[in-house]
Amino acid sequence: MSTDAAQDGIRLQKLMAAAGVASRRVSEDLISAGRVEVNGEVVMELGRRVQETDLVSVDGVAIQLDTSRRYIMLNKPVGIVSSLQDDRGRQDLSEFVREFDERLFNVGRLDAQTSGLLLLTNDGELAHVLAHPSFGVLKTYIAWVEGRVTPATITKLTSGVDLEDGPIAADKARILDTAAGGVETIVEITLHSGRNRIVRRMLEEVGHPVVDLVRRQFGPLHLGSLKVGEMRDLTKAEMGQLLTISRTAQADPATATEVSEADAEANDS
Repeated sequence: MSTDAAQDGIRLQKLMAAAGVASRRVSEDLISAGRVEVNGEVVMELGRRVQETDLVSVDGVAIQLDTSRRYIMLNKPVGIVSSLQDDRGRQDLSEFVREFDERLFNVGRLDAQTSGLLLLTNDGELAHVLAHPSFGVLKTYIAWVEGRVTPATITKLTSGVDLEDGPIAADKARILDTAAGGVETIVEITLHSGRNRIVRRMLEEVGHPVVDLVRRQFGPLHLGSLKVGEMRDLTKAEMGQLLTISRTAQADPATATEVSEADAEANDS
């Protein structure tokens, strides 16, 4: 980048095209139509210059201009510790991040015996928001549990149960299926808490120990058909949804002041 460009920024439509939002011509059309905002203000000037650090959105959905940022979805296998370097020598996430030039880290954690959706990124601000329960990002799990779960038990989960570290309630819960004879039940449970092994402890408390647990959804992200042990880059739409959540949360000082470092480090499941 030239000295002038570094001082004055880069034309908005050029950065939008470089970020993969749309071609430069289509980006110009979006700007002219008043559909693009920079730092919260509608921009219709095609010559507007911006920096990669400016907050840009199209139709209210945030876009990432900084192409050095990376967002990877992993379907974490059972047996993998949610750490980049486990001090006990167990299998960890290092085998999944070593192929990337960027220094990626995990957003939140899944315990070793839980599989499913884990986000890897080098975007610290976004990771901070998504990992912390104060910002209300929902996570959905599918749990195979012992015994026949009844509607009364589902009501108890959503009304709240008392654990050793305080009461907790699921945001949503429902029965998906029950095995013949009621030996096992498949339950879907959604919550925003980041407490250590919270899903397992809640189900244990209501008398249904977890046999297997998978996280299927994290905020707007869905595991979909991604196979266990596989990874993929987030789509532009997924990135936009996450960035919109992150920027909205960071713009709310009342919410931001509730953040606790200790909670952000907890194992989610």
